[in-house]
Amino acid sequence: MSDPNIGRLLSKRYQLQELIGTGAMGRVYRAKDVLLGGVPVAVKFLALSIQNEKMRLQDRFEREAKTCALLGQKSIHIVRVMDYGVDENNTPFYVMEYLQGQSLNNIVRKQQLALPRFLSMVRQISLGLQCAHNGIPVDGTICPIIHRDIKPSNMLVIQDSSFGELVKVLDFGIAKLIHSDGDHTKFYLGTLAYSSPEQMEGKELDNRADIYSLGVMMFEMLTGKMPLVAPTHSFGAWYKVHHYQQPRSFSEAAPGLLLPKEVQKLVMSCLAKPASDRPQTINEILKILTSLEQPEHLRKIKHDSHALVPTTTVSTELEQKTKADLRLSLSNDEIARAISWPQNKPIADIVFTQPIHINREVLPALWVMLQQQEIQKRLICTRYNQFLFISIPYPMLLWITVIYNRKHGAKWLHYYLDLKTSLGQEIARLLQHKGYYRLLFFARETPSRCAHILLSSIAPAQRQRLQQWVTTSNALVSSADPQISKNLLKSEYEKIKPQILAKLEGIDTDSPYDLSG
Repeated sequence: MSDPNIGRLLSKRYQLQELIGTGAMGRVYRAKDVLLGGVPVAVKFLALSIQNEKMRLQDRFEREAKTCALLGQKSIHIVRVMDYGVDENNTPFYVMEYLQGQSLNNIVRKQQLALPRFLSMVRQISLGLQCAHNGIPVDGTICPIIHRDIKPSNMLVIQDSSFGELVKVLDFGIAKLIHSDGDHTKFYLGTLAYSSPEQMEGKELDNRADIYSLGVMMFEMLTGKMPLVAPTHSFGAWYKVHHYQQPRSFSEAAPGLLLPKEVQKLVMSCLAKPASDRPQTINEILKILTSLEQPEHLRKIKHDSHALVPTTTVSTELEQKTKADLRLSLSNDEIARAISWPQNKPIADIVFTQPIHINREVLPALWVMLQQQEIQKRLICTRYNQFLFISIPYPMLLWITVIYNRKHGAKWLHYYLDLKTSLGQEIARLLQHKGYYRLLFFARETPSRCAHILLSSIAPAQRQRLQQWVTTSNALVSSADPQISKNLLKSEYEKIKPQILAKLEGIDTDSPYDLSG
């Protein structure tokens, strides 16, 4: 039987194209946003009908949906809600970014996760939870959001060309939306196998309920089995299990599985029956995860190929090509003599990009102004670069460059490239085509001349991504605020800084290595 919703135009804007998911909370369709030229979106209809006489429920739904929409703008690890409403049948719906990925549930059932991959996934999920639990300002009030239904099927795993393996949490606050009209002590929300004892009692929940569910999910991710098993799939059976049955040990669930004691202790602490015995905040969990991901821990285990931040390597092939290109290019001395600080730029500590046009050659460059003393500190240094890209809500590229030596540490340089502008596209294409760029240093004390030039090469994989990102950006039609994408990229940048620094500190020399992420 054909689905009557296929082809339907919702809110005169979203044309439903295909049913892509069903569940207890509703049905999800792939759709296209005709107002934005056919941009793909996902539309979820909630399993709830708002009666006309209960208009306060619609107001409550809109408030909750607005909160969830704001949340998706704050964290890249939460699926973004872009629109919401109630259709002609009084059925609430919300519109999400459309992402092609795989449910964590499917991944856990098919394979055992390597420890580095597990740590990366849980850290990303925890960052999404941290953002929600910290709260979102709505109408002048901070509103913390409890997910209420943490489980593998609510986690989407995406192979992202910029971030590697990216995990996003689905359906934040949706369990509460479905029963937004009730007395919270009279009904149960959630999924039986993952619910905390207090959740089974129908109590008003705090962030520790999500931490319990996270503990159940972590155990399952590591062993492929549940820490608690009920004799029957009934509410009463699960109520007794979550209240009185102790979770089985890792050795019982997965004999032969070697796990650091810190990991076992973390998971079991999250599964404590009294909420007061669990980690009290996601921040506590993130501190442990960050410690476990440090190089001295990860050196003991085999690295998984899908870590969020790719392993940095020096590409000999690329270095040889870069040197060959440079023999045909202008020397740094020639460039230094030919360029001067642009008159429209202030004499201040700034970073910007502007191509160099010399002798009919166009070269990519990052212009940097610092104090003379700062430049002198890093004349001999390791260079590292990485590019992060986000397409939705607005195509934006973050170009990261780090110059580092042991004595003076790291100097972080970054620049946002708007890939809907001609300058952004020109620079991205130049970086992709040339495979290297120059860092042009100008001293604030003597701004009239270039003080120093360094070269930084770009790994072949990153060059391919740059080309893909330009193509993707050309195809996108976006009316969103570019600042939203900048904020998401900035948040990711701050998170990966410690990992980049750990890689640089692991190099036991101050030789002028040139690394690419």
